[in-house]
Amino acid sequence: MRLLARIFTIVFHPLLLATYLFTLFTVALPQGMAPIKEEGQWNFVLIIFCVTFVLPALNLVLFKTFGTIGSLALESRAERVVPFSFISILYVAVTFLFYFRTQISLDDNLLKFLIIVDILVVLATVITFFYKISVHSMAIWGLIGILLPLNKISEQGQLFYPTVGAIALAGFIMTARLQLNAHTPREVMLGALVGLIASFGGMMIIF
Repeated sequence: MRLLARIFTIVFHPLLLATYLFTLFTVALPQGMAPIKEEGQWNFVLIIFCVTFVLPALNLVLFKTFGTIGSLALESRAERVVPFSFISILYVAVTFLFYFRTQISLDDNLLKFLIIVDILVVLATVITFFYKISVHSMAIWGLIGILLPLNKISEQGQLFYPTVGAIALAGFIMTARLQLNAHTPREVMLGALVGLIASFGGMMIIF
């Protein structure tokens, strides 16, 4: 059971949120990637994977190597502060680069979704300065908060089953974090609440 819980923790790591989101858009809702044309969307997903997962993951390894953190699991609140802060800066910087160095504008869906992801990352960092929150729980419910309002505009219901699947998956992920004793029930529930409210609210305001 603990092995399965650990697998869920790794496969659905919070740093993979952006990759999963834009992969889903590429497969089911290409207009969510506008203004990138469909033939270039998989290349963009690869770029997102590299800059929002691979690069932060490599830096976590460096933090571990130089003793900044004691474990890649970031078990204590205190050792999460520096890595989370770095990741927040990286995510925001990537969004700024897309805005200033490409033809993507604030009117484009792609940039709006990137901003919502940034909000989730920065919010997780700010909360971590004061309280240990389940970022796994926050990430999956952040994804759900993005998908829920999109179901109203997807004419053929392409996102219905992915949304239902994400909700079911959230239950498994939250259970896994509890099974591993990584968080208390309160930390897991608070993560879910913050993720859902932040992303759903961001969708309502930005769109």
